Amino acid sequence: MDLYQHVRVVVSILVSFSLTHLLKGVARIVQHPGRERVYWVHLIWVWFMFVYLITFWWWEFRLEQISAWTLPLYLFVIVYGVLLYFLCALLFPDDVKEYNGFRDYFYSRRGWFFGVLAVLWIVDFFDTLIKGFARLNELGIEYEVRAVIYFGCSLVAMKAKSPRFHAGFAVVGSLYELFYFFRQFFTVG
Repeated sequence: MDLYQHVRVVVSILVSFSLTHLLKGVARIVQHPGRERVYWVHLIWVWFMFVYLITFWWWEFRLEQISAWTLPLYLFVIVYGVLLYFLCALLFPDDVKEYNGFRDYFYSRRGWFFGVLAVLWIVDFFDTLIKGFARLNELGIEYEVRAVIYFGCSLVAMKAKSPRFHAGFAVVGSLYELFYFFRQFFTVG
């Protein structure tokens, strides 16, 4: 097994843990619909994270082009995966009994969720740089503008209490991310 395959396995494990956490949370809602009050904005962020995890796993194929792996580079990729898992864990805690449903929970943890999401956009930018400036140029200015807008909206969302802002950010952000992925990453190689 070459070094990239080893890195790929660790990334796959982190993505698997994250997806499992999301799927278990959704399954818990389906299994016990009356136990916790659901909140549609929260569920859109669950969908966003599902799409992001799938795209993360897909676009990490480009790490195959790295010829020399270092410990800091390896740790960086692992930290990226850990941040993704942490976001999933923030979306679905072990229980929400101390809250009045997922809406109350979501707004009480928005600082954490969107703070980590803001960090994620910075990490994603450096992850792209790891794949080379040619890759960054290939993605074009849209990639950089996208990162800045998501980062800025995440910072605002940390403090914003407006359900309209959160609903708009969730809906527009999720739809854009899905379309962006299919336009940019439909084929790897």
